[in-house]
Amino acid sequence: MNSKKAFLLLNGEPPLKIPDLTSYAVICATDGAFNILKQQNITPDFISGDFDSLKSLPKNIEVISTPNQDFTDFDKILQILFNRSFIDIHVFGGSGQEQDHFLGNLHTALQWQDKLNVTFFDNHGFYFLADKKVKLSNCKGKNVSLFPFPKATGILTKGLQYALKNETLFFGGKIGTRNKAVEDDIEITFETGDLFLFVND
Repeated sequence: MNSKKAFLLLNGEPPLKIPDLTSYAVICATDGAFNILKQQNITPDFISGDFDSLKSLPKNIEVISTPNQDFTDFDKILQILFNRSFIDIHVFGGSGQEQDHFLGNLHTALQWQDKLNVTFFDNHGFYFLADKKVKLSNCKGKNVSLFPFPKATGILTKGLQYALKNETLFFGGKIGTRNKAVEDDIEITFETGDLFLFVND
C-alpha cells in the first residue's frame, strides 16, 4: 500500500468500474459523489462539502463540513488531503456531466501542481498535468492528446505517430489532440508553460 496515495471521487460521470481500492491508503469523496459510493456498497474514510445535496449525513464515517463558497469542493478536499500528508491523488468523476465543472477541475489541478500529483481517471482513460519530462509505458495504439493550458513551448515527443519537434502549442491556435502512440513507451518533454496529457484507449 502506498501511504500517500488517495482515491477521490467527484460528482462528475461515475466510473463504470471502481479500481482495486486496497491499493489506496484513504478513500474519500465530495458530498455529491457520496451516493455513488453508497450504491456500490463502498464506505469512504471521509466525505467533505457543504452537504446541501444529502438528505441525511452518514453516521459511520468522518464528515467534514466545508461551507466556504470561495473555493470549489474539489479544491477544498485537496486541501484536506494535503494537510493529511497525501501527495498522490487519483481522481475519479472529474469529467463528464457539466463541462464547466470539468474545466474548473483542470484549473484546480493547475493551482495544486507544485504540491500534489493529481491524476484524473475516467471511462475512456486518464489525464494529468505533465512534468517537464514524462515517460509512459503500455501506450501502443492508444490516443494521446497534448493540451496546452494555455501555452507550452519546446515540445518534443518520441513514440507518437505525429512527432513534435520543438513545437509550441497554445489554446486558440495549434493544439495536439488525437495523436496516436506507435510504441509501447512514449516520451514527452517541453520547456515552458503548462501541458495536460490525455491518454485514451
